[in-house]
Amino acid sequence: MAQATDAAATEREPELKRVLGPGLLLLFIVGDILGAGVYAVTGDMIENVGGMAWLPFVLAFVVATLTAFSYLELVCKYPQAAGAALYTHKAFGIHFFTFLVAFAVICSGITSASTSSNVVAGNLLAGLHETFSTEDGIGWFDVPTGSTAQLVVALVFMGLLAAINLRGVGESVKFNVILTIIEMTALAIVIVIGFVAVGSGSAEGDIANLVVFEDPNEKGWFLAVTVATTIAFFAMVGFEDSVNMVEETKDPERIFPKMMLSGLGIACLIYVLVVVAVIAVLPLDYDSGSEGILLHVVRLGAPGLPIDEIFPYLTVFAVANTALINMLMASRLIYGLGRQRILPKTLSSVLPVRRSPWAAILFSTLLAVVLIVVVNRLSGNSVVSALSGTTGLLLLAVFAVVNVACLVLKRRRPANGFTAPVAVPVIGATLCLFLVGPWARTDAQMIQYRIAGAMLLLGVVLWVITHFVNKATMGKSRFVDVDRLTYDEQANLGDRVRDRGDDY
Repeated sequence: MAQATDAAATEREPELKRVLGPGLLLLFIVGDILGAGVYAVTGDMIENVGGMAWLPFVLAFVVATLTAFSYLELVCKYPQAAGAALYTHKAFGIHFFTFLVAFAVICSGITSASTSSNVVAGNLLAGLHETFSTEDGIGWFDVPTGSTAQLVVALVFMGLLAAINLRGVGESVKFNVILTIIEMTALAIVIVIGFVAVGSGSAEGDIANLVVFEDPNEKGWFLAVTVATTIAFFAMVGFEDSVNMVEETKDPERIFPKMMLSGLGIACLIYVLVVVAVIAVLPLDYDSGSEGILLHVVRLGAPGLPIDEIFPYLTVFAVANTALINMLMASRLIYGLGRQRILPKTLSSVLPVRRSPWAAILFSTLLAVVLIVVVNRLSGNSVVSALSGTTGLLLLAVFAVVNVACLVLKRRRPANGFTAPVAVPVIGATLCLFLVGPWARTDAQMIQYRIAGAMLLLGVVLWVITHFVNKATMGKSRFVDVDRLTYDEQANLGDRVRDRGDDY
C-alpha cells in the first residue's frame, strides 16, 4: 500500500528543472567551500603549528576528499536532496539514529552561521573604523571595535539573517556565482599582495618560515598537526551541501564526481596560497586580534594602497553568504522534522503569505543567539575558534557515519555510476573518527564537546517530548519520507500517509 502510494505520488510531482552544467556546479561547490572558513581559522592554525600551517590544509583536504568519494557513490545511488540523513536511514533504518544525524547537521549549520556572524562583526567594525574614524578615516566619528561591540553586531547580523530568511529567500545559483567571484577576488587580493610584498622586499614575514614548525601547546609534532587539521577542517566543509543540487544538475552521474573533486582541489590550492601570503607578509608571532589575520596581510602588505579600506567589506559579503546558506539549511531541516512530527509540530508553522517557516527560523535564530552570547561569556579562547571547532567536530562525526553508510550500502545495492573503492570509506571513517577524539584538541578547545553535547541534548529532549505526544495521539515518532525533508509536497504526502497508518 505504502509503495503504491509512493509511486503514485512520484508520478504526480514534477521534477526539479535541471539547469546546472559543469561550470555553474563547479562555481557553486567552490563558493560553498570557500565561505567563512579561511577567514576564521588561518590565524589559529599558525598559532598551533607555526609556518607549516599549509600542511593541515592539505591533510584536511585529504580527509574531505575521502569522504567526498563516499558522498559521490551515495548521491549516484540515491539522487535525492536529503544528504547524510537519507544515507543513514537507507543504511541502518533506525529512526532515532537518522534523527541524530539530521539534528547534528542542523547544529553544524547553526554553529557555522554563528562563527560567520562573529567574523562579519569583526571585519565590518574594522572596515567602518578605517572609513569613518578620526584617526584613520574621514574623521566623522570613531567606531568601537571591542568585544562588546562585536557581540552586539554579531547578534544584529543574526537578526538580519532571520529577517531575510522570513522573507522567503531561496538559493539562487546565479547570485551564488556573483558572491563566489567576490569571495575569490578577496582571497586573490591577499595572495597577490603576499607575493608582491615578497618580491619588493617590503614584507615583515619570511617565506622561509613555511618550513618552520612551532608547538606552543607542547603536544609534539604529530598531535600538534592533528589539532591544526581539525581547525583547518572547518575551511574544507561545504562540499557536502552540493548533494542538495543533484536533482537540478544535468547528467549528475557524469558531472558530479569531476566537479566535486575539482572544487575541493581548487579550494585547497587557494588556501595553501593564502597561507603562503600570510607567512610571507607577517611574522609568525603577529597578533591579529579579533579582526582576522587576512585583513592585516592587506593592511601591512599594501600600506600605500586603499585596499585595506575595501577588503573588510569584501569579506563581509563572502562570509555573510555562508551564514545565510547555513541558516536557510538549518531552518528548512527543522521545518521538515516538524512536518514529519519528529520534532514538535509547532516548528513546522509557516507564514500564510510568504510561506516561509517562521517557527523553524525563530527557533534556529534563538539557538544561534544564545550560543553566541554564552560562548562569548564562557569561552576561554576566542568565540570564532570555539564555534568553528564545534562545526568541524559535528561534521566529522556526520562524515564518519556517511563513510560507514557507504560501506553498508555497497553490499545492498549495486553502484549507479561512480563507485568508491572499498578502502576509501574505511580510511575516511577511520580518519574522521580519529579527528573527533580529544587528543585532536587542546585544553581550551574542549569546550567544543560541551557546545555540541548541549545542542544535541536539546534535540534529544525535543524528540522525547514529541515522542510522548505522538504516542498519546497518533503513534510512534517515525520518518515518513526522509528523502526530501524540506519539501512541502513530500511533507504533505507524509501527513496523508501517516493518517492512514502506513510507514516507510
